[in-house]
Amino acid sequence: MTTFTVAPDNVYCGASTQVKRGASQLAQGPPPGYPISTFSGGAAISKRSTIIDVANLAGVSIKTVSRALNDAPHVSAEARERVKAAAATLDYHPNIAAQSLIARRSFLIGLTYERPSPSYVVELQNGALARLEESRYRLVVLPFRNVADRPAELGRLLMRAGLDGVVLAPPACDQDELLAMLDKHRLPYARITPHSAMDRGIVLAMDEVAAGQAVAAHLLELGHTRIGIVLGDPSHAASAARLEGYRRAFAEAKVVIDDRLIVTGDFTYDVGYKVAEHLLRQTPQPTAILAQNDDMAVAAMAAVRDCGLSVPHDISIAGFDDSEVARTAWPQLTTVRQPVMQMSWDATDRLIAELEDKGEDRPDSEARPPDRADHPHELVVRGSTAPPPP
Repeated sequence: MTTFTVAPDNVYCGASTQVKRGASQLAQGPPPGYPISTFSGGAAISKRSTIIDVANLAGVSIKTVSRALNDAPHVSAEARERVKAAAATLDYHPNIAAQSLIARRSFLIGLTYERPSPSYVVELQNGALARLEESRYRLVVLPFRNVADRPAELGRLLMRAGLDGVVLAPPACDQDELLAMLDKHRLPYARITPHSAMDRGIVLAMDEVAAGQAVAAHLLELGHTRIGIVLGDPSHAASAARLEGYRRAFAEAKVVIDDRLIVTGDFTYDVGYKVAEHLLRQTPQPTAILAQNDDMAVAAMAAVRDCGLSVPHDISIAGFDDSEVARTAWPQLTTVRQPVMQMSWDATDRLIAELEDKGEDRPDSEARPPDRADHPHELVVRGSTAPPPP
């Protein structure tokens, strides 16, 4: 039975959420949403519904209630509906703190990334948050710079965070030392678009070579042959993969890439603008610029305008990601749609499934089959590309 301790008004219980009400507040009755019980002294107090109450009302076991409310496997649709109806009737809400103590788990999912592109980060976070919205798990966001230079430091940060699992975005997803640390400490992980060790952890993949080839082929088919290329951060394997795709498209079109028109950015707007200015100072100028993400592509569009030129009449621009900035730029940006939000949702979903599966008393020695999902890319042609000027 839950009781309210008689204490001076407005005194709160340290780390807990229970309010110690004064005698004058007790006289006003229980807080809204609590079933009425009887206090030893005649005062009406509240009694929070428990998982036992839900199990009794639904006619199932406590374990079935837990599985049903967390959308875990091995529960029939009929039993799941009964449990959720009983929980709604009783206004039952699981106590995550209590669950953590009992299960010796934190119910925290980490998301770590380095890429400074705001659009990419927002899509990563929104995908994970969308999956966790109705679950007992919560998201811990852990941005980390220069992952390639200090993977062990990132590993120690993840170990200290008390996570049940972690989603690794590039370039953390390709750091062997980090993966070895996570394996050693048995911290489950999901990897978004890795390019190595594809049999480790949960893998959400996309063929970035083919994606790069598609967008480069689009510019070549329009008639462009002098194309500036803005690479991303070289510590991200995606940058090399997309460049390989560009080279394949040029080879198929029998066009030679001018290496003087290849510049290195870092996926940010500011650096994208500076390197685009460098490309525009070349003689002759490129008739198109191919940037490895949308932020740098939009920066190139701004640099073109600041030179007194127009997009796409003087110079065509294409990007990569199809983030929100690609749709709000003017003209709207031709780009490759990379389903970042869906991949993040899928990575989080598969990670939760693995965590719930581990909770089903599976032997530690029982190997899990490889878990990989391949996501398609899509070339999205908009108003920022056109044939080169005559």
